[in-house]
Amino acid sequence: MTTTATGHAAEQLAADYLAARGYEILSRNWRNRWCELDIVARHRPYPSAICFVEVKYRANTAYGYGTEYISHDKANRLRRAALAWNQAHRYTGPFQIDVIAVEGSLASPAITHLSNAIFD
Repeated sequence: MTTTATGHAAEQLAADYLAARGYEILSRNWRNRWCELDIVARHRPYPSAICFVEVKYRANTAYGYGTEYISHDKANRLRRAALAWNQAHRYTGPFQIDVIAVEGSLASPAITHLSNAIFD
């Protein structure tokens, strides 16, 4: 499986995980000229915050967990991407940035969801 296909498979697992927990997936792989968001979702029941979700996949944890791979620069890019999505959709409500780590075999992965993992 190519790196791109593996990434898409991990994002699909993360989207399925969120949907099973009552989230509505608003967008996947949203991008503009400067940035990209893996998943944009909202937890039901409404009203609730928009969740911008960064998905990290690791086949094994020999070099660390997926949740550890969010650098300071990546966190800043995610904040800017969230603000760009808000502006593009004229959304002024609350939002948060979550991280989902998909680890192990894609056939039976371990999924870790860190809610509101990146904040100011």
